[in-house]
Amino acid sequence: MTFARHDPIDDPARLPRIPAWVISARAETIEDVAFLSGAALNHLHLMLGRDEVPQALLRDRLSLRAAEACVAFSGRPERAGDLRDAVNLLRPGDLPGPAGEICLAWRRAVERPMSVKAMSRGLSAFEPDRIARWLDAGQGSPVTRAAMVLEAVLREAPRADVAGLILADAALAHAHGWDHLVPLLAVGLKRADLRKQGGDLRLACHRALISSVIEAVRQAADLARRAAHLKAVAPKLRAKGAGNAVEMFLTWEAVAPSALPLPDRAARRLCDRLVDLGAVRELTGRDAFRLYGV
Repeated sequence: MTFARHDPIDDPARLPRIPAWVISARAETIEDVAFLSGAALNHLHLMLGRDEVPQALLRDRLSLRAAEACVAFSGRPERAGDLRDAVNLLRPGDLPGPAGEICLAWRRAVERPMSVKAMSRGLSAFEPDRIARWLDAGQGSPVTRAAMVLEAVLREAPRADVAGLILADAALAHAHGWDHLVPLLAVGLKRADLRKQGGDLRLACHRALISSVIEAVRQAADLARRAAHLKAVAPKLRAKGAGNAVEMFLTWEAVAPSALPLPDRAARRLCDRLVDLGAVRELTGRDAFRLYGV
């Protein structure tokens, strides 16, 4: 399915807002919860078709939040800042550690258009045929498909929370005709939800999606505003390679100066310049090994 594209809008504040009744409604029955999650997902679908929203950046931001949730499920103490360090400060030959591996799995899952091969990049512990079989386990409505995939994975591999949640999100995205996986379920589900089955798991997924989609839409609108500002100040940047650097900031949630296509000193100066212009933020609060993001 190809998204309908809109002409660029100078003011990202004109992006459609999620209806207030979706945010404020209290639903108890499965029918009401399913209706609200469907309404929220429909609004997200509209946002994913807007040129103003930096789609790759949004997916990377959401992948960090999903990784943080999965790390918490595993009982580990690392949070978003630790995960940023684990994947962005890696040197050749370094190992990212268990939490970093979770973060890399989510990042790799969202980087490329969905396919079994793309999913295998982040889930290298599982054979592609096994991944394909799990993805085929879902039937019915989008959320039902996602819940069935999650249940199938965890029934066969009870400790594979990350794989189950990634493939459930992939099933959800595929059912909506999205080209890329959008991390949603991990952030909204509770650890105890992962042990549910059948209707109980479907209900938990619907509830999870209401809250996570609302947050994803908020993130999309915020990133659209920030991306518009970065694009507006880009012509003021004189450094050679600045254009490619800007594209990196519009793609990745966090960027180390050493990753930019400039000499080290020029990269640091560019980052400082972008901070002064209010176009990017320094994310670590450190004097060294800094990371920057929109």
